[in-house]
Amino acid sequence: MSNKSLYILLFLIVLSSCGGGDYLPKPKGYNRIDLPEREFTNLEEGKPYTFQHSIHARIEPDSFNLAEKNWINLNYTSLGGKVHLTYLELDTKGKDIKTVVNDAINLTAKHQIKAYGIEESIMMTPKGYTGVVAELTGEVPTQFQFFVTDSTKNFLRGALYFDTALKNDSLAPAIEYIKIDMAHLINTLEFRN
Repeated sequence: MSNKSLYILLFLIVLSSCGGGDYLPKPKGYNRIDLPEREFTNLEEGKPYTFQHSIHARIEPDSFNLAEKNWINLNYTSLGGKVHLTYLELDTKGKDIKTVVNDAINLTAKHQIKAYGIEESIMMTPKGYTGVVAELTGEVPTQFQFFVTDSTKNFLRGALYFDTALKNDSLAPAIEYIKIDMAHLINTLEFRN
């Protein structure tokens, strides 16, 4: 058998081994995130505020500042995310509305180094409270922040964090899911004092 015949035979073997013809390279994939059905319940008594939160979020005391009894976390264990909620009573210990609003805006602005963009919206809740929602894009540690105040006595701030170092685009379904839950929380928020 000549070299030319051998090359033709090898070429035919390789060509026939590809078989099916419907092979497509698979794109790089992301982790699958199964999102639970939405269902809400009222926050238990004992806080100077109340709201409806997802039944899939476990209420935990804030472990970073145990002295603040009204600071809590909404822990979405199945999604690996937490919403840190900090409550301040205004006009106590130098906490006037101007100071706490500036602090909240500065906390959001600290993410400008890594954020591609920060989109802020001012809103009015059904109870007549003023709120600011900030959505951050890019590889930032918190993708969603908000605060709501009655401007006289109460101030509640929330920030969403994830326990993982995954890229935010792979977390996008979980981020969007929790953002909708936070919109429900904001719209059902009521200060008690």
